[in-house]
Amino acid sequence: MKPEEIRKLEAYFKRVLNPELQVRARPRKDDSAELYLGDEFLGVVYKDDEDPDDLSYNFSMAILAVDL
Repeated sequence: MKPEEIRKLEAYFKRVLNPELQVRARPRKDDSAELYLGDEFLGVVYKDDEDPDDLSYNFSMAILAVDL
């Protein structure tokens, strides 16, 4: 993702969920970014641009049973 997209996503997550969240670029991937709370990896944000008129982003978070 472009740095501008990452900044917009981070502002959204901070405003809606938690001001401490960070969105970081993924190494060697340009269609997604990673979401962190401090050093804790939370999940991946994917860019869905199949339809250029309907751009969206999908957040995916796995929750391990040991973390419950």
